[in-house]
Amino acid sequence: MYDIYQIKLNDTIESLANRYGTTIEELRRLNPNSSFGVGSNIIVPTTKEYFEVYTIEKGDNLYEIARKYNINPKLLAAINGIKDNEYIYPNQELLIPKSGYSYYITAEGDTLSGVSSAFNTTPENILKYNQTIYLLPEQILVYKSR
Repeated sequence: MYDIYQIKLNDTIESLANRYGTTIEELRRLNPNSSFGVGSNIIVPTTKEYFEVYTIEKGDNLYEIARKYNINPKLLAAINGIKDNEYIYPNQELLIPKSGYSYYITAEGDTLSGVSSAFNTTPENILKYNQTIYLLPEQILVYKSR
């Protein structure tokens, strides 16, 4: 899963790679046309703080993996940028939502107030767990469940 980050003063490609737990090469691959200058929007991987990584094994399917981790298959597919009926391959990696967190996938017309209500919390708490919120369709927002 990916997010959009706007580069700030003093950000370097090295510091961004470290912050998002990735490599410089991966950031360049995700953003082939970016100059990585201040004010540029780039694609970054979501932090792994809220996810664990599962490597698909031969014979796995999305529904069995979702059942194993007690999560909704549609949420699992959305987090990984795939369709719930899409074929998955051995050695492919999936992000699995960690327990103790709630996840929300934004839709057209969502507001911070509406998302806060869905999580039964305040907008300030939503901002605490999400570095950047654009409220564009299909952005994943996280909130620590009680």
